[in-house]
Amino acid sequence: MVRHTLEYSKEEHNTSSQLLPRNHPHHHQHNPRTPMYPSPPPPPHPFPAILPLIGQMGSFSHPSASLSEPLDLYLHGYVSSRIMNLSSSSTSISSGPKGLPVCICASKVDGLVLSLTPYSHNYNYRSAILFGHATLVEDADEKMWAMELITNSVVPDRWRHTRVPPLKAEIQSTRILKVTIESGSAKIREGVPEDSAADMQDTDTDGIWTGVLPLYEQYGEPVAGPYNKVQEVPEHVRVYGEESSRGNREYAVGAARKSAPVKIKERDEDE
Repeated sequence: MVRHTLEYSKEEHNTSSQLLPRNHPHHHQHNPRTPMYPSPPPPPHPFPAILPLIGQMGSFSHPSASLSEPLDLYLHGYVSSRIMNLSSSSTSISSGPKGLPVCICASKVDGLVLSLTPYSHNYNYRSAILFGHATLVEDADEKMWAMELITNSVVPDRWRHTRVPPLKAEIQSTRILKVTIESGSAKIREGVPEDSAADMQDTDTDGIWTGVLPLYEQYGEPVAGPYNKVQEVPEHVRVYGEESSRGNREYAVGAARKSAPVKIKERDEDE
């Protein structure tokens, strides 16, 4: 089972109590095409806010950096949104990292795991949480680079198939948050149902169906917009839809057929 192995130092906020091998921090969990959910600190409101935003991992100083290297998270939002205002007015402790402390999560469900008992029902899933400090991108070149990065995260190569560069008013209405990652944690569940030996040997459970219902995104036939004047669907749109649908299905079905994960308890450092 291939996983990226970029590790963060373990702190109280990013240490999972789950057993391995589900607990593997890595950046690619924040690079699927799913919304990111950043949550800033609650003051002055009584509850934390959780906001869906489009985002992508990347490095402006090292654009060719791979997912196994240190990356920043760029988030796209409207100029007056709450998290943008908080980031703009954030004043970190002088001795600490610059920016607004945020926690960002992303997840994807790949299957419904149906077992013999309610206790052991589960999902096949991929999830990750990142902890970092968010600052507004003020540099014009970095902001334009981040806008292209995020646009191409919607559909690859989309940026050059749009009306670019953006108008000055569009750039002024858009804010980009750059989250410098301090730590993170990820969990993956793949495999068939897990039941106790006693339940599997109990003849009373012989009539209970067990297995995994794979869950994956399938892109439908593109639907042209009301003012679209292009007769044929562009290749970059068509190919992305076909390849992503096929890849999503292969991953979910493959995860559903894997052997039950071996639970390996993480060793304490003093053992």
